[in-house]
Amino acid sequence: MTIWVNEQLDPSGLVYACIACCDEETAQDCYRSFLDNLSDAQKAAGWQARLRTVESWEEVPVNALKLN
Repeated sequence: MTIWVNEQLDPSGLVYACIACCDEETAQDCYRSFLDNLSDAQKAAGWQARLRTVESWEEVPVNALKLN
């Protein structure tokens, strides 16, 4: 099973928002939304959106919203 993990990270690398799901299309939509919602000032300050995959729910950060 592939689980798609979207994370929005602050400049220090802390996870500000996290959504995990098993559907790639939904994950890509979420990633674009995370990117679009970062202001130019946030991007300049080092905020980032990241999309990655993991193989089990145990690898998903605890604070994630998990969508099935």
